[in-house]
Amino acid sequence: MSNSVNPHKQAMDELERVLGAVGEELASWRRRALRAEADNSGAAEAPQQVLDRLALLETENSDLRNRVAAARERADGLMSRLHFFEQQVGD
Repeated sequence: MSNSVNPHKQAMDELERVLGAVGEELASWRRRALRAEADNSGAAEAPQQVLDRLALLETENSDLRNRVAAARERADGLMSRLHFFEQQVGD
């Protein structure tokens, strides 16, 4: 038994290796998270810009719908007049 390795020491050595690997992995994830946060530092402004753009587009869409509705009314009026004149000519 003098040549055998103490099982407790072997287990402690293995635990130290595992904990070292876990520590390195955590440090790697932390660096990645910090890098991602730095890359996205301007992202907080983006949602407000998107909301502002959306409001502008909704306003433009409403204006265009009103213009299309007005153009449709004018076209319907012109079609009615055209039908009236066609009837007059036909009589």
